Amino acid sequence: MTESPRSSEDGAPPETPAPEETPPVVEVVEGGEEVGRLPLPRRNRGECFGIASQLLGAARIRVMCEDNVSRMGRITGKMKKKMWIREGDLLIVRPWGFQEGKADILFRYSRTQSQYLARKNLLPASVNLFSTDTPSSAATPA
Repeated sequence: MTESPRSSEDGAPPETPAPEETPPVVEVVEGGEEVGRLPLPRRNRGECFGIASQLLGAARIRVMCEDNVSRMGRITGKMKKKMWIREGDLLIVRPWGFQEGKADILFRYSRTQSQYLARKNLLPASVNLFSTDTPSSAATPA
C-alpha cells in the first residue's frame, strides 16, 4: 500500500506536465564558437520589434513598432533599474490587448546585437536602422 497517488492502476507511468514553451532564439556564432543567444519576439504572444523614439520619463518611452504604430511603452519592473534605454535602441515590445496605444517593453538589444540581427536579415524593413551598408558613390569625392 505504498503506491504513489500519481501512478495509475494499470501500471502506466505517471503523466508528466508538458514542458513550457521556449522562446525563439538566434544562436550567435563568431569564429567557430558560440558567443551567446539572442531572444526574438514571440509572434504567438503578439510581441514585435520596436525602436525607442522618445524618452518620456517615469519609465515610459515612445516606441515606433514594426507595424508603423507609435505606442507609449512601459519599462517592466525587472528592467527598470538594471537596463538603461536610449533613443534609437531596438526593443522587443508586447502591445496591450485592451489599450491600442500602449505596450510593455520586454527586452533591449545592444548596438552590436542589433547590427547582427540586421546582417542576418531578421529585422523587418520598418525597424532596420542598423545595417552597416554605406553607398560607395558617396565615399568618393567628385
